[in-house]
Amino acid sequence: MRSSTCFHCGDPSGSSAIFYDDKSFCCQGCQTVYEIFSENDLTCYYDLQSAPGITPKDIQGKYDFLSQQKIIDKLVEFDDGKSQIATLYIPQIHCSSCIWLLENLNKLNSHILASQVNFGKKTVRIQFNSQKYSLKEAVILLSSIGYEPYISLEDFSTGKNHVNRSLIYKLAIAGFAFGNVMFLSFPEYFEVGEFWLEQYKHFFRWLMFAFSLPVVFYSSQDYFTSAYKGLRAKTLNIDVPIALGIIVLFLRSTVDIMFDYGSGFFDSLTGLLFFLLLGKFFQQKTYSFLSFERDYKSYFPIAITKISKDGCEEPIQVYDIKKGDRLLIRNEELIPVDGILIKGKARIDYSFVTGESDAVSKKSGDKLFAGGKQSSGSIEMEALKSVEQSYLTQLWSNDVFNKVKEDGFTTLTNLISKRFTIIVLSIAFISTTFWLFADSSKALNVFTSVLIIACPCAIALAAPFTLGNILRIFGRQKFYLKNATVIEQLAAIDTIIFDKTGTITSNKESTATYEGNALSSAEEVLLKNTLRGSNHPLSRTLYALLDENDIITLDEFEEHLGQGIEGVHQQDSIKIGSANFVGKTKTTAVLNTSVHISANNAYKGKFTFYNTYRTGLSQLFNKLKKNYALAILSGDNEGEMENLKKLLPARTKLLFNQKPDDKLEYIKHHQTEGAKVLMIGDGLNDAGALAQSNVGIALSENVNVFSPACDAILDAEKLNNLSDFMSLSKSAIKIVKWSFVLSFMYNVVGVSFAVTGRLEPVVAAILMPLSSISIVVFTTIVTNWTARKLK
Repeated sequence: MRSSTCFHCGDPSGSSAIFYDDKSFCCQGCQTVYEIFSENDLTCYYDLQSAPGITPKDIQGKYDFLSQQKIIDKLVEFDDGKSQIATLYIPQIHCSSCIWLLENLNKLNSHILASQVNFGKKTVRIQFNSQKYSLKEAVILLSSIGYEPYISLEDFSTGKNHVNRSLIYKLAIAGFAFGNVMFLSFPEYFEVGEFWLEQYKHFFRWLMFAFSLPVVFYSSQDYFTSAYKGLRAKTLNIDVPIALGIIVLFLRSTVDIMFDYGSGFFDSLTGLLFFLLLGKFFQQKTYSFLSFERDYKSYFPIAITKISKDGCEEPIQVYDIKKGDRLLIRNEELIPVDGILIKGKARIDYSFVTGESDAVSKKSGDKLFAGGKQSSGSIEMEALKSVEQSYLTQLWSNDVFNKVKEDGFTTLTNLISKRFTIIVLSIAFISTTFWLFADSSKALNVFTSVLIIACPCAIALAAPFTLGNILRIFGRQKFYLKNATVIEQLAAIDTIIFDKTGTITSNKESTATYEGNALSSAEEVLLKNTLRGSNHPLSRTLYALLDENDIITLDEFEEHLGQGIEGVHQQDSIKIGSANFVGKTKTTAVLNTSVHISANNAYKGKFTFYNTYRTGLSQLFNKLKKNYALAILSGDNEGEMENLKKLLPARTKLLFNQKPDDKLEYIKHHQTEGAKVLMIGDGLNDAGALAQSNVGIALSENVNVFSPACDAILDAEKLNNLSDFMSLSKSAIKIVKWSFVLSFMYNVVGVSFAVTGRLEPVVAAILMPLSSISIVVFTTIVTNWTARKLK
């Protein structure tokens, strides 16, 4: 007999049922969706959940407005002419099958390059080939398979910032049911023998059963879903004992009232869910506060060069950029906001956004998107948006920025949770078995009490609250970490490697002298403008030291990492860099860093720099040497060796003439020997070393040279606090471990009461969230107290 319900959405098929492939469908839309899945070998979607779809609505002509370019520009977050990226809010996302399907859209249409679901926000981020596919087609595809996006043209952000209130609804239902069930249970508690209560006792019990149904089948569904996913993946997560306790309480209570054994445990059941959700709500609110106090501005302590109306250049923080500001973007510098190209030759690398490394050429008047990196000299652009509205605010957490580094601390938490669950289940079954023989009336109470009182919520809270608070403290000290994982990685460091130029030396206080043939006025202009396009610390220093000159647009610009830069304007060319790079073959030994210059292939002379080291550098290294192996890798010559030997501890390794690849290989070699390496550099030539290291920190002074390889950004003025930052990271891990100990102590005490049958489930349900709150208070107070050493 054929099914009377729709195979796709589960609605009744009715008399107008459509039969296809020996399956029943309620409408043509559901059949079409099934056909799409069949043609693309995606019918395993239905294995994840029976009748997982929803009935597609009539969408004929509904999205014609997405053909208008103005509307597309508003909805699309990124567009380089080849691919577009849009984030769509989809209210229908509700389970693992939704995630699975929406992240496999590329199998439904090959022009969709990638799709990623944010389950909490119910959004899907789609990247597609804009030359062969359109946003309208993507939206129609989503609608046709039952996931119609919510699009508000008047305020599109309303959809994307939609607040998920499901937890509030579940908490409200559990609270309402708990209050009513407790009220109906009072006569049973006091064994009142009044006639009318005895007469309607069974009615009240079934009324309590009715109140418990939405609690079990709606309010607790997150716990069942999480436990089910864990078991399918053959892992025991922290929700397994919770889900098991709910099932046992509900089934036992239902049997009790069916056979008139008693009133059951509906009060304990609804109370358990109410307090569990109350603790979850508290956690969500508190952690949201910690997370959002550290907003996107914390990730960008970077400056960009603003060109004022009178032509002066000044560095400003990126979050101070306003619409209409004229900005100078140097070579290898990241575009911080969306804007219009005004002057210069733009070759934009959008690999940070799209993953494709091919640079895109832009001409004057073209739109530039935040997140692109200029790779052909300096350009000038006009900002169209502030940083808050640009795509860069999402880039920091984008996967393409993440080098795959082991998330050791998360693994530790999961490992403890897994073992903890096994121990709890073992105690529950052993103690229940004992009481089945000793006093069977207590067996179920013991079983449920153990599962409830030993809920590992406190363990799950210890890490995010501790590390979240440390992130906030670091941010206040101008030390900005990409995520909480970096704290754990910092705590494991045993080797610290510094770049020299721009890291332990101060660009602001450096001086330089010129030796050689005088430069003509045209050569001085070309020199100044070529330096203007580079972000190398020596280029920036020399650019600041030279006299002001006219601003010209170079015809060609190229930067050779580790060698130098060259620029061409009309018939004139200039090279700035090492002696070999500019063509000088015979050189004498020098004691200081020098930059050589040739104009039109004729050697002119050299600028010799006299470095000024950062204040307090010697004290910092003396603090660090007690716990870490120290090294300095420099691309400069050995001219500064004697000065550094006097300034730094005796065991500090000093390596000079190191090219970018040499630095990377040096770090890799030490890692193969078991070292955990922290690299601190300026973020440009050190990008490879920063990526290879266990933790890479880019130092920021006037302008941040943003590198996707770095795990943290440190304000140059706070370099002397590095030892304190490292110490606090280690203390944070100790605090988390102490939180684990406190949680275990609480569970030992609670379980000792539970296994003896002296702890009622409802009391345990009340005590459980209190343990979570105590962990939050403990971690917050101790981290703040420990951080007082940071002045």
